Order: sequence, then C-alpha cells, then structure tokens
Amino acid sequence: LGRHQSTRMFRNRTPPESVPYRSGGASPSGFDCSGLVSYVLAQAGISGVARSSSSQAYGGVAVSGGISAAQPGDVICYPGHVGIYIGGGQMIHASVPGDYVKVSSVNIGMQIIGVRRYW
Repeated sequence: LGRHQSTRMFRNRTPPESVPYRSGGASPSGFDCSGLVSYVLAQAGISGVARSSSSQAYGGVAVSGGISAAQPGDVICYPGHVGIYIGGGQMIHASVPGDYVKVSSVNIGMQIIGVRRYW
C-alpha cells in the first residue's frame, strides 16, 4: 500500500477521542493502549493482532527507517505502550487511567523502540 492508500484504509476506523481509558479494555466502551490498537486494526480487516503492547511491539513487520518512514496505520511502540500513527508526527492512543483516547505527538517523553506494520 502507498501512503494515500493506508490513510484511506484507517480513516474513520479510529474511535472518538471521548472514549475513556479502561485497563484491559478493547471496545468502544473503554480501551487500554493495546486494546485500542487491536480494535482499530480489526476494524481495518486485520485479524490476529496480539493483545499486549509487548507482543504488538514484535508483531507485524518492522518498518525500516523507524518513525521517519511511518505511514498511517503503523503501530508506534514504546516501552510498555503502543499507539497508531495517523500522519504528521501524530498518533492516536489510550495513554493512562483517568484519561481518554486522544491524538498526541509521537514525542510523548518515552523512547520509540520500534514501528511495526501489520498491513
């Protein structure tokens, strides 16, 4: 897929930013980080994605070039956390208890340990 195809593939498949963080959550009633990733990828027709952030960091295919080569739909991996790249240096993620699904810069104060592509 090219960049424009991947953008179309993931557009309108992410839940609204008002969905609360919920530990162990994997549905629009509440998500944790890995639950959000597995849900969004499933909505895009990608099945079999692991349900833990550490497993998601080793699934799919490593993106050569890291964040500079990321395309919308790629999984951005941090120690113990994941998000979905949406373009422009931003991702959607479920960050911490008490917060909501939100769009943030990929620069969240943790080192990016990998970028994975499942599509």
